[in-house]
Amino acid sequence: MKEMALYLMLVLGGNASPTKDDITKAMGSVGLEADEDRLTKLLTELEGKDLGELLEQGTKRLAKIGGGGGGGGGAAAAGGAAAAEVVEEKEEEEEEAEIGGGGDLFGGGGGGGDY
Repeated sequence: MKEMALYLMLVLGGNASPTKDDITKAMGSVGLEADEDRLTKLLTELEGKDLGELLEQGTKRLAKIGGGGGGGGGAAAAGGAAAAEVVEEKEEEEEEAEIGGGGDLFGGGGGGGDY
């Protein structure tokens, strides 16, 4: 997977046809080692193919599969939002209490002192 990711990054960087050495060098620059077998297989499978067409075909395949899921988290999310609101309200109350109590330091508390 990391070999493919670096291949794609090199293509995005302007290298239309990255070689084994290009990918190995890029991986080494970030402290990774390439798996020679995977890299050879990847380059063999991509040889002579247009990357744009491959990505488009993959996108079409994913569209056929669909996303699915996503329907079961609504109640938990709503409960989480309510809990977040309660926490925020408590924080606001604490802040207000701290601000109000600090007024005496500057003579505004009516303590009658010689501040």
